[in-house]
Amino acid sequence: MLFKSYNLEGISLKNRIVMPPMTRSRSAKGEVATTLMAEYYAQRATAGLIISEGTQISQQGQGYAWTPGIYTPEQIKGWKNVTNAVHQKEGKIFAQLWHVGRVSHTSLQENGQSPVAPSAIIAQGVKVFLAKDGKEATSGDGYMEQHSMPRELTIPEIQGIIKDYVQAAKNAIEAGFDGVELHGANGYLIEQFIDSQTNQRTDEYGGTLENRLRFLKEVVTAVAGAIGPDKVGVRQAPLTTLMGAMDDNPEETYIAAAKILNQIGIAYIHIAEADWDNAPVMPIEFKEAYRNAFKGTLIYSGKYDAGRAEEALHEGWADLIGFGRPFIANPDLPYRLQNGLPFNTPKKEKFFGGGAEGYTDYPYYESDKTASAEN
Repeated sequence: MLFKSYNLEGISLKNRIVMPPMTRSRSAKGEVATTLMAEYYAQRATAGLIISEGTQISQQGQGYAWTPGIYTPEQIKGWKNVTNAVHQKEGKIFAQLWHVGRVSHTSLQENGQSPVAPSAIIAQGVKVFLAKDGKEATSGDGYMEQHSMPRELTIPEIQGIIKDYVQAAKNAIEAGFDGVELHGANGYLIEQFIDSQTNQRTDEYGGTLENRLRFLKEVVTAVAGAIGPDKVGVRQAPLTTLMGAMDDNPEETYIAAAKILNQIGIAYIHIAEADWDNAPVMPIEFKEAYRNAFKGTLIYSGKYDAGRAEEALHEGWADLIGFGRPFIANPDLPYRLQNGLPFNTPKKEKFFGGGAEGYTDYPYYESDKTASAEN
């Protein structure tokens, strides 16, 4: 089933393999997508669906060095080059719209302001990635730094961020994306509102489950109204604990969220399963509850191989499967999966920042075989 075509709300996908969003920190000055990024994504148009790296909806939404935005004319133009390159290879690509919330640093914020969040609670765990001395991505000269203390958002500011999401979605469609994915996972702003341990508000955006889901509902409703629900997906991560974002009752919370998204009628939910060693395993019962709550497409990502992917598809609780890190070093990943071929080894030191090395220079399998024959 993994290699069969799939109809995603009228968008024909050549297979059920998804390249999920992966930050690579290679945008140019002004947080603009580059021709190198266009080459990178076009190489991986072998996937049925590509979801772009996290793309901030505003300067306030940025949390790492050299990540692209989609809120200026230059950024829209840069992304248009990427989508054109993907479409020329008969690929499909959604833009992941991103606001990191508290997972940021004052050096990335306008006028050195504090990052924002539902509540003034500093992020924990994985640190932010910053550039040394303002150097561009081609230097690969970055370092890790502790997050800055955020300040609590006011209600008018929340409404302003919802408008930023809507404008970013419109910009994405203008840039040629086939749709957008709202990043509601991995400890970023939307999840910060949802999870009980990161949201300690006492107004209409905090406290009860209904209130904690209000921001998600309002953002998704507004974006769906602007570009159409069939062009909208949402990423969730019920059991991950990245940056200290945790919920006391994740199954209750996220199934309630899925029911809201089902009512809005979005195209898909993309579930990021915890993918580190000794991570909590998402029970089958939880996945079946998702299937019962949400009638659209369900995508799962997190340490899948071909065997686990086929099992998920045959069991019926997944429709598409994301393969993250394997796509970094294997632009022809679907071909390798289908034919049981070995994978290229990724250059981990080149994951974030830098140029073509460890980014667009990984060989296709056929190129490897041809080179070997010539030698």
